[in-house]
Amino acid sequence: MLKKFGAVVLTAGAIAFAAGAANAQTPKRGGNLTFAISAETPHYDCHGSETYATLHFSAPFYSTLLQFDLAKFPQVKGDLAQSWTVAPDLMTYTFKLHPGVKFHDGTPLTSADVKATYDRMRNPPEKVVSPRKATFGDIASIETPDANTVIFKMKAVNAAMIEHFASPWNCIYAAKDLASDPNFPRTKVNGTGPFTFVEHVKGSHVSGKKNPDYFKKGLPYLDGFKGVFTLQAAAMLNAVQGGQVLGEFRGISPAERDRLVAAMGDKIRIEEQSWTLNLLVAFNTEKKPFDDVRVRKALLMAIDRWGGSKGLSRISTLREVGGVIRPGSPLATPPAELEKLPGYQRDMAKARAEAKKLLADAGVPNLKFVLWNRNLAMPYTPAGIFLVDQWRQIGVEVEHKQSDTAPYLAALNSGNYEVAVDFSNLFMDDSTLALAKYLSRDRSPQNLSRSTDRELDKLYDDHVRERDPKKRVALIRAFEKRVFEQAYQQPILWWHRIVPTHKVLMGWKMSPSHNLGADLAEVWLNQ
Repeated sequence: MLKKFGAVVLTAGAIAFAAGAANAQTPKRGGNLTFAISAETPHYDCHGSETYATLHFSAPFYSTLLQFDLAKFPQVKGDLAQSWTVAPDLMTYTFKLHPGVKFHDGTPLTSADVKATYDRMRNPPEKVVSPRKATFGDIASIETPDANTVIFKMKAVNAAMIEHFASPWNCIYAAKDLASDPNFPRTKVNGTGPFTFVEHVKGSHVSGKKNPDYFKKGLPYLDGFKGVFTLQAAAMLNAVQGGQVLGEFRGISPAERDRLVAAMGDKIRIEEQSWTLNLLVAFNTEKKPFDDVRVRKALLMAIDRWGGSKGLSRISTLREVGGVIRPGSPLATPPAELEKLPGYQRDMAKARAEAKKLLADAGVPNLKFVLWNRNLAMPYTPAGIFLVDQWRQIGVEVEHKQSDTAPYLAALNSGNYEVAVDFSNLFMDDSTLALAKYLSRDRSPQNLSRSTDRELDKLYDDHVRERDPKKRVALIRAFEKRVFEQAYQQPILWWHRIVPTHKVLMGWKMSPSHNLGADLAEVWLNQ
């Protein structure tokens, strides 16, 4: 059985797994977990990354100020913060840190480390990339009155600030490490998390061992872990089926799910949920002819998302048609409104005829270009093949170029591409997070279309400050309409998450985001 927006658990025979009862068991200590990571991170720095591959690699070594409570999602709970207060006007946030926390090198953690961490994200030094710059742009100052107190003063209201403090990307780094080298976290690990770094063997694995000085007493349960890089889907499935790895925490396709269930029976646990993640098509607005809105809009109008959803959902993790907010979530644009926007029409004959006219008017009736894509089989490859076919139907010739994660991200971040399959990797449904990707490039490095649009920037700022729910929704709709009419970038489809784990793996919690719950602190092995 499938439930559209709630997590469900399937086993062979479609018998629901009683997750609550299982997690109520007394955890067993010891053992080493081996799990699959289906992409290798290009670096170790949480702040400078947008790929889950970095979090699945680095999260076990680090702590954050707050974190999401996955048993009560989207509520938050403390991590390094043992308590916090928020001023009634939402302009001051005060955090009290757990005393006695140590970095893995033995250095005590203090409020200065939290300040240095957030200063790096909101005002990155030269040669440091921070996709979170816009998210924390509303922070005016950070005060550290004593070693265990951090006070954030705001220059403007941001109604979702507490949730942003719980972002899994906000790994807390040592101030001394950042002072010695602002890019220290890209290649070195020194956190306060439940596991200490053992090794990274490129092309093979990352491993960690239990942190005996972890500040959350009694955790972690495991002695250690190994994350094995399984870049090929077949290799990952074989490893899960054979027991060499006990799970893959990102997500697999419906066909891969069915294969594991058929082969493993009641040894495998399958959990499903809608996903706060989408693939986008992004146009480099600094490259001709993609600096012409007519060309960009034509290519969007050629894509049959409604028909594509039916086919792709059977073979991949791509499923829902949606705008800038996850379909079905409270702020999402209803289908009837989406259909009025470029790229979401249901009459494809009419849409493609208009697309051909736009290309002709722009002087490129026989357009050719290279589509950059990531070489992850699920779901990047089927998405790329789908786009090539859609554009073929308006006479556009496309070369589909796929590469490993590191060169793929390097090309997109440097602007060395024409058109690309990009992604919006969210950890919650809040609009301040989802819309940040579309802000002007100088405000948001996440914007890989490299566009500058001050009208969008103003709409974003107005919506962040707006506390009336109806007015806020209206601003979100206006923002989305502007993005799609200018056709800088646009979601292709939203994902559906399917996670396989062996039933001996306990304590891991499903959520709408594969970025959450990656620290492994409460995971244990029932064997």
